[in-house]
Amino acid sequence: MGALMKVTDTILFIFFLIIAIAAPLLDAQTCLPSHIFPQLLIDLKTWYAHEYGDYLVSEKPHFFIGIVWVELLFAWPLSIASLYGILARKSWLPTTCLMYGVSTFTAMVAILSELLGSGKASDKLLKMYTPFLGFAVLAILRGLLPHSRRSNAIGTRPAMLRKKRA
Repeated sequence: MGALMKVTDTILFIFFLIIAIAAPLLDAQTCLPSHIFPQLLIDLKTWYAHEYGDYLVSEKPHFFIGIVWVELLFAWPLSIASLYGILARKSWLPTTCLMYGVSTFTAMVAILSELLGSGKASDKLLKMYTPFLGFAVLAILRGLLPHSRRSNAIGTRPAMLRKKRA
């Protein structure tokens, strides 16, 4: 179980690192004014939308802008916290993974439903968005698994109780 947890944490670390970098630099261009970004990032976003035929990025439907705001204000800080949690082996890592995973899973279901229902999505675009659904499921599973190998049985008490000093 320990080796599986390390592999899972490594995969999630890479994913959270990509999100921590891409969300403020690329995704934020969807809902913030373009003049605050360097031309290189604007060109990269334009190239991506054209190369993959991502009509959500170019047309900016209202639901998609809302999802990007949720990503920037909720999921992006959680990705940074999860990066720290993985590196420092914090006990609250499963909680941040679960919150991030559920939020991203919900967003991906909405986005993929739009892509499949509209008939506008190419296979290339679907292949771009689908892995995010997989990473969301992995984050949810990581959130549901225990952090350490120690048993947390119901009714157990801490080994050392502190006395209150007067």
